[in-house]
Amino acid sequence: MNELLRVEHLAFSYGRRQVFRDVSFSVPAGQIVCLMGPNGCGKTTLLDNIMAIHRPERGSITLLGKPLQAYRRHQIAAEIAYVPQIHDVHFPYTVREVVLMGRTAYTGLFGEPGPEDEEICLAAMRRVGVDRFADQPYSRLSGGEIKLVLLARALGQGTRLILMDEPTAHLDYRNELLFLETIASLVAEGGISVLMATHSPEHAFYFRGLGVDTRAALFKDGTIFAFGEPEEVITEAALEQVYGVKARIVTDIDEQGRPIRSISLRRTIK
Repeated sequence: MNELLRVEHLAFSYGRRQVFRDVSFSVPAGQIVCLMGPNGCGKTTLLDNIMAIHRPERGSITLLGKPLQAYRRHQIAAEIAYVPQIHDVHFPYTVREVVLMGRTAYTGLFGEPGPEDEEICLAAMRRVGVDRFADQPYSRLSGGEIKLVLLARALGQGTRLILMDEPTAHLDYRNELLFLETIASLVAEGGISVLMATHSPEHAFYFRGLGVDTRAALFKDGTIFAFGEPEEVITEAALEQVYGVKARIVTDIDEQGRPIRSISLRRTIK
């Protein structure tokens, strides 16, 4: 299996406050990795290190077999796309213009997108179902529609790896499910990989239930407490240790005979 990203013994601090230490994992092609853990455990900071926004104090990050520090910023943008948790809208760009921003890695900051860029972005909008909004102001879309536009922008960027920081935050049930379905189909059919920070351990179960190659990483006390298959990592005992909650994991069978796991929260640990 082709390895896109490898993180080895990574450590990062803000001054004297260590955020995480000795973090190691890899992301191969065609896989979703769900990063989970309590607020402030370092998930977003880890993503920032992978995008070279921050420089780790120890350890290494390898992208497509090459040290991350050997890449220039536009070269990283050609290999890693990013879907943020929150995206502030300051100007009334159209959806088409927002998605075309994903081509900046190829056109340059002040370059004009050409016909090929237009076609790539139109295909990306069609792929996630937002092409009907192409000429509408981005600022008038709903939260769920905005998240799909940001996903289209990431696809238009043409990378093999997409980082996502709590991409379903603030979405209602339907839009959350629609977004997750879209991610799953992109990974299963398109060969891309996703590294996603999420507050919902059930996301890993959901992707796994759809037959998508999925791994789960649980953060605790500044390092990875457990990494592996979701059903092996996300256990009742692990949820108690990492989140301080009593939970029950319930397994059901869907109409195709596949196991469906869900989490029933009971109470916090005092």
